[in-house]
Amino acid sequence: MKETGIERLVEIMDELREKCPWDRKQTIQSLRQMTIEETYELGDAILDENWQHIKEELGDLLLHIVFYSKIGSEKNQFTMQEVIDGICEKLIFRHPHIYPPAQAQQGIVEVKNEEDVKRNWEQLKLKEGKKSVLGGVPNSLPAIVKAMRLQEKAKQVGFEWKHTEDVWEKVKEETAELEDAVGEGSFNQQEEEFGDLIFALVNYARFLQIDAEAALERTNKKFIYRFKKMEEIVAKRGQHLKDMTLEQMDNIWNEVKMADRGNV
Repeated sequence: MKETGIERLVEIMDELREKCPWDRKQTIQSLRQMTIEETYELGDAILDENWQHIKEELGDLLLHIVFYSKIGSEKNQFTMQEVIDGICEKLIFRHPHIYPPAQAQQGIVEVKNEEDVKRNWEQLKLKEGKKSVLGGVPNSLPAIVKAMRLQEKAKQVGFEWKHTEDVWEKVKEETAELEDAVGEGSFNQQEEEFGDLIFALVNYARFLQIDAEAALERTNKKFIYRFKKMEEIVAKRGQHLKDMTLEQMDNIWNEVKMADRGNV
């Protein structure tokens, strides 16, 4: 093979679709779940800041893009080149502060900061045919990620609190409403108020410039690490968690917490 880069990968995919029974059998439906899994694996590598794994997972995702494009070309829907051309044209269109539109009378659009860029981006998406500012948020996104994206999009038209303190007041308001629902409401009402509280907390995280999804996943990883260490300590002592009281387990938990504070 003389090709390098993307051309080499495209040629390999052509050969696999022709000669490999497994690759030949795949469809966009059969690839979908694998693509989702690869995306989550990339997300894990990013959270861990493992650059070697990030590189590998990006390669896996690139393979999927080439795979879908190959199937698309087989069905006379689109080619890999059209995929690349499409994203190039979209990037140029949505960055008028860098690439002035040919028909523009005033040259390059002026922007002061990244918020101006985001606002212009959303307005241009509406010009492309989207009927709502909230359009484009996938239904299948994890709920916390979806909440962040919805809030970010609403912000672009000014539907946003002015001060961080206002958002925290909303968190306290939603907390009180949840407490009331737990005390006297139905299950559906409790669930609704719980959802409102999470939505408000995600908003507060956004104001603090915290990625709520990443923050929760870091806590998940921390919990897994500490729970497994607790299991190890208990096992070394010849005991079993199921035979211990909550107070005993909590004491060991605190031992682990003190030992790894600042390291996890």
